[in-house]
Amino acid sequence: MRVLLSIPSLLPGGAERQFAELAAGLAERGHEVLAVALERGGPLQDSLGAARLAVLGKTSRLGNVRVATGLAGLLRSFRPQVHYAFLSLPCVLGALLKPFFPATRLVMGLRATDVDHSAYAYGRASRVMHALEALLSSRAELIIANSEAGQRDALARGFRPDRTVVVPNGIDTGRCQPDRELGLGLRAAWGIAPSEVLIGLVARLDPMKDHPNFLRAASQLAASHPEVRFVCVGGGPEGYATDLRAHADALGLADRLTWAGGRTDMPAVYNALDLLCLASAYGEGFPNVLGEAMSCGVPCCATDAGDAGLILGQAGVLVPKGDAEALAAGLAELLDRLEREGEPLRQACRERIVANFGVGRMVDKTEALLAGLCAGGRA
Repeated sequence: MRVLLSIPSLLPGGAERQFAELAAGLAERGHEVLAVALERGGPLQDSLGAARLAVLGKTSRLGNVRVATGLAGLLRSFRPQVHYAFLSLPCVLGALLKPFFPATRLVMGLRATDVDHSAYAYGRASRVMHALEALLSSRAELIIANSEAGQRDALARGFRPDRTVVVPNGIDTGRCQPDRELGLGLRAAWGIAPSEVLIGLVARLDPMKDHPNFLRAASQLAASHPEVRFVCVGGGPEGYATDLRAHADALGLADRLTWAGGRTDMPAVYNALDLLCLASAYGEGFPNVLGEAMSCGVPCCATDAGDAGLILGQAGVLVPKGDAEALAAGLAELLDRLEREGEPLRQACRERIVANFGVGRMVDKTEALLAGLCAGGRA
C-alpha cells in the first residue's frame, strides 16, 4: 500500500507518538509511507523508521491555504491509496481536498473527546475546526477513533456509525518496561529519599489535565502520608505554570512537590515513580500515559476520562473527574494496595498492557482496515 499520514506536528505528545509508531510499523512491513507534518517536525520524527517525512511549515492560521496547497501537491505526486489524517486540522484539510483526489481513500483519526474549547485562548477557532470536522466527515471512507469514548463522542457529533470504528492506541512495551535502576538518577536529582514514596502527574501544563485538582488531592494526601512526595512532569505556557506553582505553594506543597518540566526520557520518568496519577477533566481519548506507566510496572490512579477505566482494569483505581477528595482517597487506596501486594501488583499492571494494548496490535488492526479500503471494502 501507499499511505500518506498527516498530522500538525511531530512535537512530543500522545497522538504524535502514535502517528510515529504507526508510520514506522507500516513502513517496516513493506508499505510505502509518507509522513506529513503540516506545521513543523520535532523530536518524534526520529521515530519514523523507514517512513519518508515531509514538513510543510505552517507558521500561523493564515498559512492554512499554503499548507492545503502543499498537501494537495503531495497527494498529487505521491498518489497514495489512503490518506490517514490525525487530529482536526489534517482531517478538515483532507476532507476539503477529497473531491480533487477521489481515488485516494480518506481516513479521519479522532484522538480526543468532549473538549472544552472555552478553556483556551484559541477556543473559537478550535470550535469552528471541530464543527467542520464533523460536517465534512461524510467525505471520509473510514473514521478511526482511538477509544470507545472517542467513538461515542463522534457518533454524538454526527459521524456515520457504519464508518466509525475503534483502534486502541498501541504501547511500545519494549521501550516501556520495568527497570527501577533506570529511575534512580531522576529520584536523586529530584531529592527523593529511598524511604519516600513518589507520586507523579505526567502531563503537559494544559487545562484539560486539571493540575489544580491534582494539587488539591496531593495537599489532602500529604496531611495523612508524611512519606509521600509529588512530581509534575510536563511543560507548558509560562504564565499558566506560574499560576500553578503559586497554587501549589498556597496549598502548602512547596517542600513536597517538584516541578520537573518537560522531559523526553519517559521510561526513566516512569521508573522513578511509585504511583502515577491522571487527573484529567476532559479531552482524553486513550490516555497513553496510563499505558506507558503500567507497561513499566507503575500502578495508576486516574479520573474517569476517556478510556482510562478500560486501560486500568482491576490493576488500578478509577475516580470521578474534578473531585479532589475522591482522587486523594483513590491514591491512598492504591498506596495501601502497593504496600500489601508489592511486586505482584506491578506485574499485573504490565501484563495487562502487554496482553491488550501492545503497539503491534494497533499496527495489525490499522493495517487490516487500510488494506480493506484499498481492496474496495473494509476489513
